[in-house]
Amino acid sequence: MVDLQLALNGDTTHPAMPRTADEIARDAAACVAAGATLLHLHAFDDDGDESLAAGPVGRMLRAVRATCPGIPVNVTTFAAIVPDPRERLDLVSSWTELPDLVAANQGEAGIDDVSEVLARRGVGIEACLLSVSDADRFVRAGRHERFVRVVVEPLVEDVDDALALDAELESMLDAAGVTLPQLHHGIGAASWQVSRRALARGHAIRTGLEDTSVLEDGTAATSNRQLAAAAAAMVSGGAPAAR
Repeated sequence: MVDLQLALNGDTTHPAMPRTADEIARDAAACVAAGATLLHLHAFDDDGDESLAAGPVGRMLRAVRATCPGIPVNVTTFAAIVPDPRERLDLVSSWTELPDLVAANQGEAGIDDVSEVLARRGVGIEACLLSVSDADRFVRAGRHERFVRVVVEPLVEDVDDALALDAELESMLDAAGVTLPQLHHGIGAASWQVSRRALARGHAIRTGLEDTSVLEDGTAATSNRQLAAAAAAMVSGGAPAAR
């Protein structure tokens, strides 16, 4: 089975994006009903700001697990939320409710320390590659068995540029003999072609309002559930030959 991850929220202003723990839990359940098999989530504090603090993260995880039992939950560790590496490490070290997985952007300062402290507590680590330099750092570091999967993220709006970067990052992993499962996603309209390319190669994919606010035909997406249903149909229907 090819996994479909839903990135429900984050740095976006879409009116349907969930922020409170209850909103995230309801939206997550709707996406799972529409075909999502994995969840990628950002927690928000009482002021509506993204947070890595134990309180907001724990509330969100408890609410989502109540509505989506058995669905693996991935929580962001994005440095833009807490730019200071020491402060970020202290916050994730204070988590009392642990996610199943975290997203670890390989180009961020302090990410190895964050990954190590969470891995020691049994949290799976996704190695996220956003650039050629990220991929180069990752393959040179070795010890790839530390990670659950690689997330390939060509985060550029132009379709041709996104597909070219996606192919280059994948090629670097192949050349280095990295055999970890891969999940690919893009942003905006390009996200759908990145997903089609990934599916043609047997990789997992991701969608959600964190990544895109449009459907493949360019029409505006009204909800995460709509995006989940569209991506699930793509997964079940297969994909044409990649560009």
